[in-house]
Amino acid sequence: MTARISYADVEVGTELPARSFPVTRDTLVRYAGASGDFNPIHWNEKFAVAVGLPDVIAHGMFTMAEAVRVITDWTGDPGAVVEYGVRFTKPVVVPNDGEGALIEVSGKVAALLDDNRVRVDLTATSGGEKVLGMARAVVALA
Repeated sequence: MTARISYADVEVGTELPARSFPVTRDTLVRYAGASGDFNPIHWNEKFAVAVGLPDVIAHGMFTMAEAVRVITDWTGDPGAVVEYGVRFTKPVVVPNDGEGALIEVSGKVAALLDDNRVRVDLTATSGGEKVLGMARAVVALA
């Protein structure tokens, strides 16, 4: 596949469509099964609190994966993401209230690079707090 966004059609400051991703305890158990990460801080409230967390928290890699979906949805091609990195700044706390948590992600083109590539900076929050810092991707456009 090729990115459906053309390099010629973007400029520094171009905003990507923002997205919100719901996260429930069920989501975390399913992710644990897929990833093999069964750390009890991601599904056992009693354990999470005992180790000093406010509640069960989402897997960092899950949070990171949800955030990059803003870019892959925008380009229409997951393979267009050629570099991606984040810093984990706060955990996504997932209460067992039936609603869970919401990860809200926005992004914008921060730099035009060579070879039809751009750098996209992402902002990811949950519960009004930034959960990822320095969330950046290099994306190859058409």
